Amino acid sequence: MDIIENLKGKIVVSSQAMPDEPLYKEECMLAMMESAINGGAGGLRVAGARDVKNAKRFGVPVIGLTKPEKLPENWKEIVYITPGLKEVKELIEAGADIVAFDGTSRSHDNCTVQDIINLIHDSGKLAMADISTQEEGISCAKAGADLISTTLAGYTTESGKPTAGPDYELLEKLVKALDKPVILEGRIWEPYEVKKAFSLGAHCVVIGSAITRPQLITKRFAEGV
Repeated sequence: MDIIENLKGKIVVSSQAMPDEPLYKEECMLAMMESAINGGAGGLRVAGARDVKNAKRFGVPVIGLTKPEKLPENWKEIVYITPGLKEVKELIEAGADIVAFDGTSRSHDNCTVQDIINLIHDSGKLAMADISTQEEGISCAKAGADLISTTLAGYTTESGKPTAGPDYELLEKLVKALDKPVILEGRIWEPYEVKKAFSLGAHCVVIGSAITRPQLITKRFAEGV
């Protein structure tokens, strides 16, 4: 519970890159993590055992997950964030404090959401459910997930089209419906959006692209010219 309390009111930086991107190199990811910590990040969300192990050196809560090397074309229809028990074990062995997994209603790899949560807890770690709808958040909370995150809102067929910015409506609904920490993640680009999230009851806020994806940051400016 100390880890959860340490995240309260903090910014968590999602330091990730796909294998075909320049920043995926180990030394680049390490520099990115260190830069985020130097800037005031209170936690790191990273993908894969390699980056989980490296993130542990910075002394902040580490949220670990796995992703495929390349997202398939039907990514809105399938589970791809820590999809099964094998991936959960890899993250636990790497030292993740919190294991993030797909908490949607879609089919997982030869297991259920309950199986995933049980394995995480049996290993003495915390379970973070990445969900896309209020119903999924409530279901994961009932199954024992320690934290609920809006990570997949707008990125599944069940949740429809993504909102123009952060999904504050989903955040509000989850905060009112649950007695567990709710995390806002997704489409956050401005500091005022973070302030609004906390005013609505977010436990912490995860920011990725706006900080750690220079190609997407550049694209926003280029398209605005």
